[in-house]
Amino acid sequence: MSMKKSLVSALTTALVVGAASTTFAAANPFEDVPADHWAYDAIAQLAADGVVEGYGDGTYRGDQEITRYEMAQMVARAMAKGTNGADKALIDKLAAEFADELNNLGVRVSALEKKVDNVKWHGLFRYTYTRGREDNDGSNRQPWDGPNHQNTNNFRLRLSMTAKVNEHWTGNARIEYATNPHNLDTAANSNGDDLVVNRVWAQGQYGKTTIMLGKFPYFTDVDQGMVFDDDLAGGFVQFGDKANVKLLVARYDVSPFTTHYDDFGNIVTDLHTVSMQGIELNSDPTKKFTYGAGYHHVSNKADLKKMYGAENMNIWSVGAGYRFDKNVRLFGTYAGNTSGEVARKYREAWAVQLDYKGSDISKPGSWGAFVAYRHLGQYASLIPTYNSMWTGCKGVNFGVNFVPLKNIKTYLEYYVGRNLGNDRRQDTVFGRVELYF
Repeated sequence: MSMKKSLVSALTTALVVGAASTTFAAANPFEDVPADHWAYDAIAQLAADGVVEGYGDGTYRGDQEITRYEMAQMVARAMAKGTNGADKALIDKLAAEFADELNNLGVRVSALEKKVDNVKWHGLFRYTYTRGREDNDGSNRQPWDGPNHQNTNNFRLRLSMTAKVNEHWTGNARIEYATNPHNLDTAANSNGDDLVVNRVWAQGQYGKTTIMLGKFPYFTDVDQGMVFDDDLAGGFVQFGDKANVKLLVARYDVSPFTTHYDDFGNIVTDLHTVSMQGIELNSDPTKKFTYGAGYHHVSNKADLKKMYGAENMNIWSVGAGYRFDKNVRLFGTYAGNTSGEVARKYREAWAVQLDYKGSDISKPGSWGAFVAYRHLGQYASLIPTYNSMWTGCKGVNFGVNFVPLKNIKTYLEYYVGRNLGNDRRQDTVFGRVELYF
C-alpha cells in the first residue's frame, strides 16, 4: 500500500508546528520545494531535525507516492526526536497506525546493530628468533641426538574473536597460523606449518564468578605460569575478580612436549593425553604484598607409570611477591610433586624473579626488565610460560621488553644454565617482535 507525499506533508507539518512557536529559521535543503509552498517551513524544519531525508539527490519529490515502510521511518525519527502535549498525541496515533512497520523496522535495525557491535576481532602478528646451544664434547653423542647449536625462526598469526550471546555469556575463539621454525624457505603447508583453531570456549560471567567451558587458556597464577601456561579442554570456574579461588577439571595432550629418540633412533612419545584437576587460592594482585597456594593432580595410568614410576602427579605450589614501589617487584615461587620414583631434582621447580617497570603497548617508549634464577624440574613445571627457558633446566634468565611505537612490542632475552639430566652448559638468545591489531 502507498500514499501521496502531500498526505505525509500534512501529517508531519502538524508534528513540528506546535514545537516551533516562532518562525522557522531552518534552511530548506530540497531544490524542488519552492519558498512559497504551503509546507515549506515544516519540510525545512523536519529536514533539519533529521525526520525527513529526501532522496539523496537534493530533491524531496512531494508529489511522489511513498510506501508505508518509508512513512514508518519518518514516524520513528519523529518519535526519537520527542514532542509534548498535542504533538505527542498525534505521534502516538501515527505510531499506532504504523505499528507493524515500526516493529519490523526496529527488529531489523537493532538486529543489525547487535551483529556488528557484538562480534569483536583482534589479532597479533609475531616474529620470533631463537639461538640455542648446549655444550657437548662428542664422546657420547649419537646421530639422533640432534644439533647442539640451533637457530630457529618462526612467524605466527593469531586472530581472536569474542561474540556476545546475552548479558552473561560470550563465545570465544582463536585461529592461529604458525610456520615451521626450521624451514621458512620451503612452500607453505609442506613443511609442518599449522593452521588451527586452537581455542574455542564459552564464557559466563555472573557477578564476580567466571565460568569457562570448552578449549580455553589456563595460567597458574600462584606461580606466575611456572607450572602451566597453555590451552586445556574442559571446565574452569573462578570465584572473585581480585582475590579469588580457581577450580579446574580438564584434559591435556602433552605428546608434543614428551617426544624423544630411543637407543635405536626411533621416535618415542612417552606421554599422551592426561586428565588434570586443580585448585588455586590467590590474594589481590593489586596489593603490595601478594601470595597464593595451589594443587594440581595429573593422571594417566598407563603412560605415567612407565615414564616415572607412578600413575599420578600431585603438584603443590606456593608463591609470594612484594612490590616495593610502582617500578620494582620481587617474586618467589616453589612447586613440588609428591609422587613418582624419579630423582627429586626432576620433581621440584622454583624461581626467584626481580621485575623493573613494565611495558604497555598503548604507551610508546614504555619498557620493562627482569632478572631471575629458575630450577625447572619437568615433573613439577609441566608447560611453563617462559620464552627462553624450558623444563629440565636451571640457570639465570634476564631480559628487556620495549614498545617503540603504539601496538608494537619487542623482546630480548638471554638464558645461561645447565641441563638437569646431563649437567651440560646451555645458553639461549631470544628475540621477538609483536604487532597488535
